[in-house]
Amino acid sequence: MTASFRAVRRSAASAFRRGSLPTALGVAVAALALGPPRAAAAVDSSAAAARAALEAWVQARWSDDPTQAPFRFTFGGRPSVELLPQWERSTEVVADEPQRIATRRTYRDPASGLEVRAEAIVYRDFPTVEWTLFFENRGDRDTPLVEDIQVLDAAWRRPGAAEFVLHHHKGARATPTDFRPFATELSEGTELRLASLGGRGTNGGWPYFNVQHEGGGLIAAIGWPGQWAARFVRNYGDQLRIQAGQELTRFKIRPGERFRSPLAVLQFYAGRPDDAQNVWRRWMVAHNLPRVGGEPPPTQLVACSSHQFGEMIRANEENQKLFIDRYVEERLGISHWWMDAGWYVNDGTWINTGTWEVDRQRFPRGLRAITDHGRARGVKSIVWFEPERVTRNSWLFQNRPEWLLSPPPNPGDQLYDPQWLLLDLGNPEALAWLIDRVSGLLSSEGVDLYRQDFNLDPLLFWRARDAEDRQGVTEIRHVEGYLKYWDELRRRHPGLRIDTCASGGRRLDLETLRRSVPQVRSDYLFEPTGQQCHAYGISSWLPYHGTGTLIGASAIGQNTTEELSVYDFRSHMAASVTACWDMRRTDLDYDALRRLTTQMREAAPNFLGDFYPLTPYSDRSDAWIAWQYDRPEQGSGVVQAFRRENSGESRRQLTLRGLDPAAEYDVRDADEEQPVRMSGASLLHQGVTVALPAPRSAALVFYAKAADRP
Repeated sequence: MTASFRAVRRSAASAFRRGSLPTALGVAVAALALGPPRAAAAVDSSAAAARAALEAWVQARWSDDPTQAPFRFTFGGRPSVELLPQWERSTEVVADEPQRIATRRTYRDPASGLEVRAEAIVYRDFPTVEWTLFFENRGDRDTPLVEDIQVLDAAWRRPGAAEFVLHHHKGARATPTDFRPFATELSEGTELRLASLGGRGTNGGWPYFNVQHEGGGLIAAIGWPGQWAARFVRNYGDQLRIQAGQELTRFKIRPGERFRSPLAVLQFYAGRPDDAQNVWRRWMVAHNLPRVGGEPPPTQLVACSSHQFGEMIRANEENQKLFIDRYVEERLGISHWWMDAGWYVNDGTWINTGTWEVDRQRFPRGLRAITDHGRARGVKSIVWFEPERVTRNSWLFQNRPEWLLSPPPNPGDQLYDPQWLLLDLGNPEALAWLIDRVSGLLSSEGVDLYRQDFNLDPLLFWRARDAEDRQGVTEIRHVEGYLKYWDELRRRHPGLRIDTCASGGRRLDLETLRRSVPQVRSDYLFEPTGQQCHAYGISSWLPYHGTGTLIGASAIGQNTTEELSVYDFRSHMAASVTACWDMRRTDLDYDALRRLTTQMREAAPNFLGDFYPLTPYSDRSDAWIAWQYDRPEQGSGVVQAFRRENSGESRRQLTLRGLDPAAEYDVRDADEEQPVRMSGASLLHQGVTVALPAPRSAALVFYAKAADRP
């Protein structure tokens, strides 16, 4: 049957010594079975197989034999695989917790004083392992060159006849096809190199990979808010080698210095790659989404007036209060009022950053007058900052030029603006000043949510500063400073949440996402086909992401939507949605807006559940596109389906995923009153037929396990 719808530290080896050592990570893996299982499908055979694959891999790669270590580097011209067996080694368990075990393995070269530490975590509740490398000079003179650090360097053999397939995605470039998924067969002799662009971790490239082989596969990710590169090398036998790390490392380490590598993550799976993505999403929610008071970021509707007042250039206290009041008056339920770029002293353009003082001509009582006004009405605040990009007509340039990095004289980058410089977050004085300055503003202006943008490719600036024997150092120091900056803001302001932007979605690496969420996933906004494609692509990897919805003309050149459109609104639904509506208008259909925002709030909790594509990805105007979010623990979910403007197909049958075949479900079109009761088996095998008679229309279908009949 189908339904038709209208729309502690514990030492494992205390002394350095040569030769064999206890396998702390092996101990960790052996303890995995003692940990609490994942709530959903804990005894599922694929979960058991994935756990077994993790155990086998960790036992092999973190064994007593250092030549099997899953990382590589060159030191003094010799590969680490030759050197590590000769170095002093120790290992210890540094944290033993219900859901994970953290270990530290240390390798020390007595001759140079170089110490390399691999700090790893094995998760008990997921088939996941992660690690980061640290290089420290404990000697009294510069080390030989450390080069080509690959935080991940390991090989896998093909278990069957089927070839490896790499599932990978495009990064953000402010285009309709941001986050587009690709599937590349890695046939014999293939060598594929992927990388970010310009020094921002998800600018163009996407550092998350799903390698499928017969019967299962593995997910690999690189957490690095800088310039990374990954290589997938398929030999002429049955082996695939994966290498990944910071793109360029070639430096001597001075006495007392320490540098870190990117973060590497591996997650093993058995079964289908789309099911594996949901294990990944669950791991992201459980162990990565930044929490305040133990709570993950809430799904929300926020609002701003950027498109009415040219960001904040034409904003003032009066019109900001007016917009807040109008949203409250119309009962639209916004959680935050967002004050965007341009609230600070500037030369008349928002891009003139580097003077972090409230413009008292437009805001004589500071932003605090606005944030207090909103808070009294139940509305919190978001304030935009871009601390890293500095222009010449600014306080930082005029007073602290020694803190700023310049690009080479002829950068060869069409996006380069000679007025722009980079605040060096690797400079301890600059970092300390920035922390104090922004922390003070967060307190004085009553800011609840800190939004950080970054509209500059930093790679040219970093590499222009590096000497021949210090390549990669400025980048590492900047990344370390950036992460320390956010960590210190969160320490000083325990209730603070952070929104990462970076030209819309160009810093979505794991280290960034452990501290923030992207409330605007791409700077390509409002046009519905692009928004549908973004949601489809990014949701395989990130459970929390946001976008915006516009009604009215845009004062900053974005796509304009003059009237309310159900199709547009539903194309923009996400965990966080920014309303950019011109609330000065009294002719808008506020009843429809209230109805749509209510539907969005009903759907939004499902966005942190499992994600299933129900149609192929397409950016064609004559296609349908649909997906499902499912929360098996709650027995509920939602289906979103879109018929585009040139599609001649008025209905589509969609078979659902993840349901209990023995259960009954109440299935309800958001635009109709009465649900239809259907069996889980029917929904899984025959599915639902979504009917959309008119082109450019969207369906929102809710389902929930039915209560027992009386």
